[in-house]
Order: sequence, then C-alpha cells, then structure tokens
Amino acid sequence: MTNKRELFGTDGVRGEANRFPIVPEVALKLGMAAGVFFHNRKGKPRIIIGKDTRLSGYMIESALMSGICSMGTDVYLVGPMPTPAIAFITRSMRADAGIIISASHNPFQDNGIKFFGRDGMKLPDADEAEIEHLMDREDLPRPTHSDVGRAFRLDDAEGRYIVFAKSSIPRDMTLDGLKIVVDCAHGATYKVAPAIFSELGADVITIGDDPDGMNINLGCGSTNPEFMARKVVETGADLGLALDGDGDRVILADSGGEILDGDDVLFICASRMDEEKNLSGRTMVGTVMTNMGLESSMKSRGIRVIRAPVGDRYVLEEMISTGAIVGGEPSGHIIFLDHTTTGDGIITALQVLRVMVRTGRTLSELKGGWVRYPQVMRNLKVQSKPPLEEQSWYRRIILDARDAMGDDHLLSLRYSGTEPLLRVTVSCASGPLAKEVSQRICDELTSRLGCGDIG
Repeated sequence: MTNKRELFGTDGVRGEANRFPIVPEVALKLGMAAGVFFHNRKGKPRIIIGKDTRLSGYMIESALMSGICSMGTDVYLVGPMPTPAIAFITRSMRADAGIIISASHNPFQDNGIKFFGRDGMKLPDADEAEIEHLMDREDLPRPTHSDVGRAFRLDDAEGRYIVFAKSSIPRDMTLDGLKIVVDCAHGATYKVAPAIFSELGADVITIGDDPDGMNINLGCGSTNPEFMARKVVETGADLGLALDGDGDRVILADSGGEILDGDDVLFICASRMDEEKNLSGRTMVGTVMTNMGLESSMKSRGIRVIRAPVGDRYVLEEMISTGAIVGGEPSGHIIFLDHTTTGDGIITALQVLRVMVRTGRTLSELKGGWVRYPQVMRNLKVQSKPPLEEQSWYRRIILDARDAMGDDHLLSLRYSGTEPLLRVTVSCASGPLAKEVSQRICDELTSRLGCGDIG
C-alpha cells in the first residue's frame, strides 16, 4: 500500500459543502472505512465526533455516524466543540479515534472532515491513504444483529474540556482584575471560551457568540481581528483574543488595539519558558513563514528556532522529532506539547495570560522584546506546479537572492496546497532590499513559468 492520497489534503478532507468531496455519499463511505480501520480492540471500538457551527455539519455528521455504526463501531457525539477539545476527549476517553467536522477559518459554505488517532494527534499520511483505500473496497465486512454500532450523546463534553483547559495554568493562578474581550467567531468555542475565562476570574466581554449556521468567521474571529481590537479600545479592556471557527488558533490585541500574531505569542511564551528553565532543549519550532526578526531575537537569547513546512501537523512532527515543547505559526496555530497535542487557541491565550500575571507586565510591554523584520509576500498565479528544485535555473535565483541579502534573511518559494498559486516570501532587516529582491524573483518566475502576479 502506497502513501498516495487523493481525497485527503494537508489538513483532512476539505471543500464546499454538498459539492464533492464534502457530500453525504463520501462521508458515508469515509465513516465505513474509518469503522473498519479503527476496529482494533476487543469488543466495539469507539469514535468521537464533534463539529463546529456550520449549517452543513448536521448533514456530514449524520452520514459519518451511519457509516461508522454500520461497521460495528460505536459513535459518541459531542456537538459543537473546538477541534482541540475533540483531540483531548479522544485521549481522555481512550477512544480509538476522533473526528472533527469543520473547515476552520473558512466561510460557512465550506466544510471538512479531520481525524485524530487515539493519542489525540492527527493521522499520518499513511493512515489517511489506507482509509482512502478502504473506501474503494466493496467487500467490507458488515456486522448484523447486536454487532451493529450504536450512537451516544456525550452530554458532559463541554465540562470536561473546560476543566482540562483551565488545568493548563497553575491552580493558584486567577485572572482577577483583568478585562478581556473574547471573540468566538460565531464558531465552536462560543460556549466554552467565555466560561473558561470567566471561571478563572476575568471580566469577560464576549463577541461573536451567536452562531446561526451561516455567520461563522463572518467579519470576526482570527481572520478579522480588527473587530476584536476595536472592541478592546472601546471597552478599555486589558487585551482581546480572536479565535477562529474551530478554536485551534488565536490572534491577540493589546490594550491599545495593536494586534499580535503567532510570532508574538511564540516570543512571549518561549522567552518566559526559557527564563523559567522549562524550554526543552532551548528549542522552539516555527515554519518557513516565521518572521526572521523572531529567529534573530531568539538566537540572541541562545534559543534555537527550527523551521518546519507550513501546517500545524508539520510543526508537530518537527516538535516530536526534536523534543521541542512549543511551536507554531504566524496564523496563530500554537502547540504547547506539555499541555495538548494540537493547536488550541484557548490554551494559547491562557499561556500568554500566565506570563502577564506572573511578570506583572502588560501585553504591550511583553510584545516589545523583539523587532519584526520587513516581510514581503507575493502570490503568483500558476497554470501548473512543476517541482522548483528540478528546474535548472532555480538554484541560481536562490543563490543570487541570498547573496544580495546576506546571512540574516528569510526566503521561501512554495506552491499553495489548495490554490493554483506560487507563494513568494522575502524578509530581511532592510525593507527596500526585501522589496527589491522579491520583485527580482517574481519577474524571473513570471518569465520562466508564465505566472500572473495577483499580489
């Protein structure tokens, strides 16, 4: 069996709801395949299913549940819950797998299906390929009579996750005296996020907590943090946090409405962990999109930054292989491996709040410890995606750019995994030089590949 996957992308199965592959027929077969693949225990195996607040979630949930039960596997439904909560509950219940129905930060018309193994981690490519292979089989064993699976409602899922999230900061710590704006993006965190911060003592101003199935991420959340930032200033809050639709990422704002991304969070948390002698191997993991200024700042502190490909699953893989316990992306996907196995926007916000409380410093003061390098990002539309490393002229382009910028720079050329785009990112200490090098590279690529510049 090869690792070839056609249905699964870089982050599960994604697409427009009720258009292939996000259709009930595929979800049914996917459920049947999963029911067989995870049938590795005595008695009936168990699979957890959660979802965000999208209208199409009901349709996909029902089809998945039917397919799984038809293969003799039991299903536990938790309803709208954050993606990281499904990872936690899967581990906590010793279930065989977890499934989240969500398209994360995408608009409501999209949806997706993502699997976690019993360890709460995303499935490796080989496992996803095997599930796809099972979907094509017509001879899957069909149990009958009492061997058919059952579906249960897990009514205390919210409470379990709330307790788990709060346990990620010390038991003697409260958020008393802090006013926090919490933007739930009309998504999966709309119940649990306000409860968590309120129970810890914060004065919580909640926005984006009225989902109607179609307003998830609409003008709010981590992809539109300006909404949250304005509310922080209007209400005189100490800080704000904007979660995305499935709750696995967060973007922050300080009391002045200045927005902090994942790079800021990594600086704040990794620096403090290092001061406390809790940063394993004095190492953190970023991606090829991590700002070069952050790497330079960490290096000056004796902290090693390892870069992974874009995608939180690749960040996690690098963390596991290097022993790092913190890593993430500028988009706000941050993983604290000593607390959880996946990006968790709520736990990330709690780790930043922990630093604020322990140091007595404001978010604005904490973020000021590093200098962001100018970064130029361009998207080039492509008709095809020939491997760049195999092109005879590619090495010369890279060498010329590196010679121009010196040692302290970032250069990334990568194809989008979901769109016909070639993404070019250039960063160095000089903004004008970064723009010049970026333009030079884009001109060359346009000439060689027939690209169209779309910004």
